[in-house]
Amino acid sequence: MQFSPTEKRDLLKGWIAISTAFSILLTHELDVTIFLMNLVISAFTVGIAFLLHEMGHKYLAQRYNCWAEFRSFDAMLILALVMSFFGFIFAAPGAVMIHGNLTKQKYGRISAMGPLVNIMLAVFFLVLSFFGLGIFKSITFYGFYINSFIALFNMLPFWEFDGVKILRWNKLVYALMVLISMAFVALTYFIF
Repeated sequence: MQFSPTEKRDLLKGWIAISTAFSILLTHELDVTIFLMNLVISAFTVGIAFLLHEMGHKYLAQRYNCWAEFRSFDAMLILALVMSFFGFIFAAPGAVMIHGNLTKQKYGRISAMGPLVNIMLAVFFLVLSFFGLGIFKSITFYGFYINSFIALFNMLPFWEFDGVKILRWNKLVYALMVLISMAFVALTYFIF
């Protein structure tokens, strides 16, 4: 994959903003140590989930010989940071912009790649959770939950979310991805 300086900057900006917003959300008292610990946890769970989700889109788009680069939505990054102080985050940090000749099938597959990456990461964190104790167990739980939630959130069938494009392409794939994501989110309430 190839990355322009602008794309590298936007990815870093998105990773830092999303990780910071979730760290603020997780920190319930004014304690710098806890905030920094939550920042590290968020960077390796939410931040990685965001980065790999977007790289999934980019990778497949470039495999289809398209130009594909991530661009941050700075207003949405600021909104996520502000909302985190109020106990809720709506995160739409940006998107991979794609240009090229794409069929509905290829565009649907590119769109499915991001949530599919999150589903695979959720499975990875779930498996790790059986081997962890203490803080490691907390990190694996959070990694499982956040990846499951990001996959489900991106399946929403409106605006420019991945779900719209997947639904246009293949209703069965859409339904399976929604069901798996929903099951994983529900599983967090039973296993952990």
